[in-house]
Amino acid sequence: MPNDSNYAKDPIRQATPDDVRALIQLDTYATAHTHRRVFIHDAVVRQQCLVAVDTAGRCAGYLVLTHDFFDHGFVALVVVSPAHQRQGVALRLLAAAQAACKTPKLFASTNASNTAAQALFAKAGFAPSGQIDNLDDHDAEQVYVKFIHPL
Repeated sequence: MPNDSNYAKDPIRQATPDDVRALIQLDTYATAHTHRRVFIHDAVVRQQCLVAVDTAGRCAGYLVLTHDFFDHGFVALVVVSPAHQRQGVALRLLAAAQAACKTPKLFASTNASNTAAQALFAKAGFAPSGQIDNLDDHDAEQVYVKFIHPL
């Protein structure tokens, strides 16, 4: 596994409009899908996007945090560039989302087929919280929760 110590020092900050192009470029899905590019832009404008920056000042990954999932915090998306995967970037983004969350519970979700995301959420201390069927055909959405503030 790559050395996580370099990434522990790298900042996570609020994304700015100047970051949008780099966020789209690191997200292979966004490069091919207009709706994802619009989603990224809108999240940045709404100040709902956190970005991890590597030691060279390049965007290494991003996370979109909203507070509209039944009035709770929700990690709508976590993306790490292929060059920075498996180096702790996603875990640091999730920790930053937890710190920025304004509600006692932080939710996240992923498809049942996405075992890498499921392992990430477990490693970050999220617990299974249920399932939503019929969003994607034959691939249920698994919902996770992390209790972060006392009620």
